Amino acid sequence: MAYARLARPANIVTAMADILCGFAASGLVLPLLTHPVFNFQILDPTPLLWLLLATVGLYGGGVVFNDVFDIELDRVERPERPIPSGLASLKGAIILGMFLLFVGISAAYMVSLTSGTIALAVASLAILYDWKGKHHSFLGPVNMGACRGGNLLLGISAVPHMIQERWSLALIPIVFIAAITMISRGEVHGGSKRMLLGAVFLYAFVIGAVFFLSLASAFYIWHALPFLLLFSLLIFPPLFKAVAKPEGKLIMGAVKAGVISLIALDAAIAAGFAGWFYGLMVLLLLPVSLFLAKTFSVS
Repeated sequence: MAYARLARPANIVTAMADILCGFAASGLVLPLLTHPVFNFQILDPTPLLWLLLATVGLYGGGVVFNDVFDIELDRVERPERPIPSGLASLKGAIILGMFLLFVGISAAYMVSLTSGTIALAVASLAILYDWKGKHHSFLGPVNMGACRGGNLLLGISAVPHMIQERWSLALIPIVFIAAITMISRGEVHGGSKRMLLGAVFLYAFVIGAVFFLSLASAFYIWHALPFLLLFSLLIFPPLFKAVAKPEGKLIMGAVKAGVISLIALDAAIAAGFAGWFYGLMVLLLLPVSLFLAKTFSVS
């Protein structure tokens, strides 16, 4: 259980949503948007399965190494975490993290050289963040956002040439995760109201970016709207509470809501490319993540 806590299973589920979203954007899901529900087809599920395994390894390995590099700080600020509490050994955590990253990169290479290269880049960005990035006020959030943007590109890489056409989609999770990372610094000692208000602006920017996708001929905004509304309802109330009273506990709640609601954002984008029923399938990961979050920490 201690080693499972290190990998943050609830967060891994959100990473799987990134892959499903990117896979929809790759064009391998053929929606029949003008007909009744249940009319969609995945041309070949094999790349999707490999990419889902890849993101489990990459995200799991990345967050395990987060606790490895934070061991001295956690002894002071979060002694209840698995390593400082003694429930998991430092050596065991390092072995687990290396194994998960190896699985993630290897699974991606089973899809294509492009997928493997992206996975290697995501793993490197994750280690960079865990080691140095998190200590920089500006570069840290961007670094963390780049990990999730790369994860979305990993899903698109199921069709390698689509990366050139839809690489800009990665900017959406980059901005959103950068905002969450920015406010997460106040989880322990409280945060800055100015920084929280900045997150409100960035959240609004993300929603506007999804609407901007409607300018693309292959994106159907009407299928995305219900999911986008749910996304807004999930992220803004906890954030506004933290803005009103920027205490650690409320900020932690805003961070948790932001991380888990990424599934709703992925569902909105996926629905725009592949129809609302596919988006609904992505959204089904939300209750799974919420259930796991009752047992496992997301931050």
